[in-house]
Amino acid sequence: MTIEAQGEVLVRPARPEDGAVCGLICYEAFAAINAKHGFPCDFPGPEAATGLLSMIFSYAGLYAVVAECDGRVVGSNVLDERSVIYGVGPISIDPSVQNRGVGRKLMEAVMTRAGERGAAGVRLVQAAFHNRSLSLYASMGFDIREPLTCLQGQVKERDVPGCAVRAAVREDVDECNALSRRVHGFDRGVEFQGAIEEGTACVVERGGRITGYSTHIGFFGHTTAESNLDLQALIAGAESLAGPGILLPSRNTAMLRWCMANGLRVVQPMTLMSTGLYNEPAGAWLPSVSF
Repeated sequence: MTIEAQGEVLVRPARPEDGAVCGLICYEAFAAINAKHGFPCDFPGPEAATGLLSMIFSYAGLYAVVAECDGRVVGSNVLDERSVIYGVGPISIDPSVQNRGVGRKLMEAVMTRAGERGAAGVRLVQAAFHNRSLSLYASMGFDIREPLTCLQGQVKERDVPGCAVRAAVREDVDECNALSRRVHGFDRGVEFQGAIEEGTACVVERGGRITGYSTHIGFFGHTTAESNLDLQALIAGAESLAGPGILLPSRNTAMLRWCMANGLRVVQPMTLMSTGLYNEPAGAWLPSVSF
């Protein structure tokens, strides 16, 4: 993708060396908007955001762009291209250049990329209290699909009778891909294999077969299961919930009540949005902060 000039804002592909400045912008942007609405920042400090974006900017399967204004980097956006459905985020803009159309240009850049590569659909998760981002995404064709509740804490119930949770191995990939296709209509096998290599993936077995899996129980991982029982087992089996917490579809009220009864607290409301292909999931699931 070549640099595109749109007024005084330039959008170009991100480079690994952009990670430090973009990470700081990401932290400051999320800290500012969350604090304004009385919510904790999604990152514990600037180092966490810098580490994440530095990794993303050199990670295979993730396409990132940055925006420059008057020769200065003022924001970034990421497109996850590892399945037939693409995911957007994190997107962040320097608070000092808000309301100059930077966010729209960053979104247009990744949506153009998704179209060129033939994505069946594009999804994202936004903070439900952020009116401006909701307005932007809706104006760009994204539909609201699911209200989400971010939950954090230590689960009291550490074992679910009849379910066995273990680390995932390569031999689980085909079975977990088939499960994902039954629940969502597509698989996320590349992500799952990467999570196995990173040591964060796990599966739950019930009745002698795999009935659920997770790439990571937390903010940046997704989880797919046949039933709430399997989802409970995966959550209960986690030593901790990574990042700000898990993202639970709020309409799954039985799971929401189970989580709260087991010591998890609500952190913030969020919203899953999508364009293109979307199948109502036929099972229990937790999206990542991407989708």
